[in-house]
Amino acid sequence: MKFPHLNRRTHLYLALVLLPWFLMYGVSSIPFSHNQYFNDLDQKKGIPLWTLRYERPYQVAVPQGDLRPLATKVAGDLRLSGAYGAYRPPGGNHIEIYAATFLHAARARYYPAENRITVEDRRFRFDQFLTGMHARGGFRHDDPLQLFWSILIDVVCFAMLLWIATGLYMWWTLPALRKWGWVALLSGFAAFALFLFTL
Repeated sequence: MKFPHLNRRTHLYLALVLLPWFLMYGVSSIPFSHNQYFNDLDQKKGIPLWTLRYERPYQVAVPQGDLRPLATKVAGDLRLSGAYGAYRPPGGNHIEIYAATFLHAARARYYPAENRITVEDRRFRFDQFLTGMHARGGFRHDDPLQLFWSILIDVVCFAMLLWIATGLYMWWTLPALRKWGWVALLSGFAAFALFLFTL
């Protein structure tokens, strides 16, 4: 098999393999760009996004710096599943621990001065399901499945770059299409540069 033929086959099958990822990233970009629209729709329903699961006494040492150990402790004690993290809301008197899977999210609010904690569950929303998949990544989680997802994302990113490279090679080996190819290529870069340097 000659290289041009191998290149075409690689480009074709990469497109098929990457199809669900392109769909996921493409469709999930819509709720990212129109977040307020989906929030307004949700408010019109009159149904709260978060529902209290319980409130109870709770006491745990709060580290001064990195809150990751605190998130691990609270998620384990309260059996909160999924990727989790913790942060101090500006001006707040509590620490928020957020845990989420693709289908479900929960948040715990720990009030150190009062030694109490609340846990709330988020109602399923399809737009948040999509943005959750889009934004999930990183190697800061201990769960093996989370780690595998992050590795898979890296593989997908490399495959996308390879798909682009094979497409450019195909275009360059077809002299009859080079003119319109240059128009398309330069138009894309020009539009990108315009917004990159003006926004």
